[in-house]
Amino acid sequence: MKESIIIGKKEITDQSLFFIAEIGANFQGDINMAKKMIVEAKKAGADAVKFQSWKKDTLMVEDLWLNKKSDIKEFGFEKMEDLLDFLSLSEDEIIELKKFSDEVGILFSSTPVTFEDVDLLDELDVAFYKVASCDLDNLPLIEHIAKKGKPIIVSTGMGTLKEIALAVDTAVSAGNNKIMLLHCVSLYPPDDEIVNLNNIPFLKEVFKIPVGFSDHTIGISIPLASIALGANLIEKHFTLNKNFPGWDHKISATPDEFAFLVKEGKRIKKSIGERVRKLSDKEYHQRTLFRRSIVASNEIKKGEIITMNNIAFKRPAKGLSPSRINLILGKRARRNIAKDENILERDVE
Repeated sequence: MKESIIIGKKEITDQSLFFIAEIGANFQGDINMAKKMIVEAKKAGADAVKFQSWKKDTLMVEDLWLNKKSDIKEFGFEKMEDLLDFLSLSEDEIIELKKFSDEVGILFSSTPVTFEDVDLLDELDVAFYKVASCDLDNLPLIEHIAKKGKPIIVSTGMGTLKEIALAVDTAVSAGNNKIMLLHCVSLYPPDDEIVNLNNIPFLKEVFKIPVGFSDHTIGISIPLASIALGANLIEKHFTLNKNFPGWDHKISATPDEFAFLVKEGKRIKKSIGERVRKLSDKEYHQRTLFRRSIVASNEIKKGEIITMNNIAFKRPAKGLSPSRINLILGKRARRNIAKDENILERDVE
């Protein structure tokens, strides 16, 4: 990765990590619960919370919701249109949640669906824009977002390499090179064997920009593994209770899980290091204590032949390395050598 981007006050580099708690529609249609989730995400170590700016009539055609039955009965709505209204956010609510996030001290964003959504987020001065996987090929929307000059995080679910390249090129052509990709599989959840985390280093190599992981798997093992493969950002759905009714709770992390993801993710990122073989100063100094030297296994008299029968290899490594045994083997001792005493090259002839 050659390029880095700055989101808020944080620079996204190969050595750093950025965590987004994707609240989406998991706030159960309750603005107060949405605020509680923002607080819990902050406590869990998230850098940002993200909602979604969709409305039923801006995201989908009427045939998908008009006169359709609700697919979540627990909220008490028989009609899909009423359920969608309940689980979507109004402009006023988005404004309120942005203000609340500022007070809590966590970055806020919301995935836009329309140009108007983008403009509202621009007025609210969000730190970044998120392009959903379903809009990877929505080049007009990406161009409109790019012209705002803010960092853009693009999910790549369902996308071919050509489509990803077109999305990146569209943003760059609009004058915005502050782009980050998220490897994503748009299934809820995907089978482990199709997650293909190797896309993360692959996309980094191809585009030379930061790449993260938008996770829809169960649990937090897979996003932790993505960090080991070089993910610079983790977006994980967030919930207060996996048993709540709704679309995404089962694939979401609870506050405790998210906190563990952040803590252990940072450990993993710190441990990755460089693709070069080198020893730290601390490990180098362990060589003397842990490695062994050639010593006498019993008393060796002057003139005695050094053989495998009268030597041993023991700590500490303050004498001749076992790898240099040919320097002494078969030679005569120049002096008397006590048991456990180092046998050096000058001690034989």
